Amino acid sequence: MSAPFDLNDDTVVVIIGTGAGGGVLANELAQKGVSVVALEAGGRYLPDDYINDEWDSFGQLAWTDPRTTSGDWRVAKDFSGLPAWIVKAVGGTTIHWAGASLRFQEHEWKAKTAYGDVLGANLLDWPIDAAEMAPWYDLAEDKLKVTRTGGRDGLPGNNNFKVFEAGAKALGYEEVHTGRMAINSAEYDDRLPCQQTGFCFQGCKWGAKWSAAYTDIPRGEATGNLEVRDNSHVARILHDDSGKVTGVEYFDKDGNLQLQKARIVCVAGNSFESPRLLLNSASPMFPDGLANSSGQVGRNYMRHMTGSVYAVFDKPVRMWRGTTMAGIVQDEARHDPSRGFVGGFELETLSLGLPFMAAFLDPGAWGREFTSALDEYENMAGLWIVGEDMPQETNRVTLNHDVKDRWGLPVANVNFSDHPNDRAMRDYAYRKGAEIYDAVGATRTFPTPPYPSTHNLGTNRMSEKARDGVVNKWGQTHDIANLFISDGSQFTTGAAENPTLTIVALAIRQADHIARQMSSGEL
Repeated sequence: MSAPFDLNDDTVVVIIGTGAGGGVLANELAQKGVSVVALEAGGRYLPDDYINDEWDSFGQLAWTDPRTTSGDWRVAKDFSGLPAWIVKAVGGTTIHWAGASLRFQEHEWKAKTAYGDVLGANLLDWPIDAAEMAPWYDLAEDKLKVTRTGGRDGLPGNNNFKVFEAGAKALGYEEVHTGRMAINSAEYDDRLPCQQTGFCFQGCKWGAKWSAAYTDIPRGEATGNLEVRDNSHVARILHDDSGKVTGVEYFDKDGNLQLQKARIVCVAGNSFESPRLLLNSASPMFPDGLANSSGQVGRNYMRHMTGSVYAVFDKPVRMWRGTTMAGIVQDEARHDPSRGFVGGFELETLSLGLPFMAAFLDPGAWGREFTSALDEYENMAGLWIVGEDMPQETNRVTLNHDVKDRWGLPVANVNFSDHPNDRAMRDYAYRKGAEIYDAVGATRTFPTPPYPSTHNLGTNRMSEKARDGVVNKWGQTHDIANLFISDGSQFTTGAAENPTLTIVALAIRQADHIARQMSSGEL
C-alpha cells in the first residue's frame, strides 16, 4: 500500500471518484510515476464482501444519498429519489455493471453530421473520431480482457441466450452472439473464468468480471504512487485568484472537513455528482459554478433509450442461470432513418431476479396480469433495449437548494423527458423484441418501461468550441487548464453502445495526455 500523501502536498493529482473513469485514470497515472490522491465517497468492498441477493446487495453498494427528479419520465413518478442505480464504493459502478464492452461505431462520433438537424435535440459532433480512438480501444479491451477481442473466446450461451438467438436468427438477424464482455471466458490477468453464477449486477464474487475495485485500484496502490481515501465526500473544488484550481475540500470518514491541495484535479463522480460538484464550487470569480462559462454544465443529460421485453414460454427457461447479459443482437445499431428515427439500438439478454422483477415490472400493480407473470417466472426469457437517446439542453442536472445532503450541500435534481426520437425508437424496439420471442413460440410477451438503473452520460460534454460544451478533446475543461472531467459526463452524444469501454479508453488516453503535459511543465 502506498504511503499517505500530505494534505499540503500541492504536487499531487487529486481524482474524485474511483469508477471506470477515475479508477483507471488513477492507476494509469500511478504506473507513470505520478503522485495521485483518489477520493471516494463510499466504502471499500472486495469479492468476498459481495452479496448474492438483489436487495441486500443494493443496500450494500447503492448511492442512496438524497437526490430529486423532475420531468415526464417514469422515474420521477415511481423512483423519484433514485434516478439511477449508481454504486457508492471504491471501484464505483464497475462493481455493478454487466460487463458489455462495445466500441462506438464510426458515425456515432459525428452524430450532428450523420443525423443532421433533429428538432429539439442539442446534437454536436465529438471533437475526436473512430480512427483517433482505435488504439485506445485496443488498450482498453486488453485491460478489461474483453471476449471476442484480442483472440479471446466468447462466453458460452445460457438458456436465455439460446431462446434469444433462435428468435433473432428466425427473424433474419445476423450479428447475434454472446457479446463482447469484460468477463473472462478463460483465466486471464490472475482472474478466474466466469462461473455462471448469475449475480453480475451484485458484484462478481469470482473476480471474473473486470472491476476497478480489484484490478486497477490495488495495482495503482502497489506502485506507492496512489493513495485512495474512502468514505471521503468531496464538498467543493477551490481555486486561486488566477482561476487555477488549487485543491479540494472533503468530509473525511469522521465527518471532519479536510483540505487536500492539488496540482491538477480530475472529476469522475458520474453524470450527477460531477456537475453537482462543479455547481457547488461556485465562487465570486465563477458565480455559475466552475468550468461553466458556456452554461452547459449539467445540461444534455443522457441515459440511453432503454426498455425491456419479457416473454413467457410453455417450458422452463430459467433465465437467471448464467451470465446476466451475455447475448446481443447488433443488427439494429445502424443509423437508418427509414425506421422512423435517427441512431440505433442494441438488444441484449437480461434477467432480473424475482425481487427486482416484482419491483420493476409495474410498480404498485398487484393485479392478475402482474401476479400471473410472476407465477410464470421459471418459463420467462428477457431482453434489454439500449439505444442512442437525444441530448437536450432541458434534460439537465441542477442544484436543489431546498434539499440538502447530510453535509448540508444542495443535492442534484435530475430533470429528464424523452425526446420524440427516443419514443419512436423505443416503440420500434419493443416490436422487434416481441417478434424475436414470438418467432420461437412465446405464449405471451410484455414490454416493461425503462428502469431507474441505466447509463448516465453527458452533463459536462466534450466540444471543440468552448461555447458548446465543458471540456476539450482531452477532457480538460475549456475554462480551467488544470481541471479535468474523467467520466461519462464528458460524452458529447451517447451512441447505442454500453459506455464503460469508451469511458476506460478515454481515461487511458487522458492519463497519457496529463502525464505528458506534467513532464513538459505545461500543467
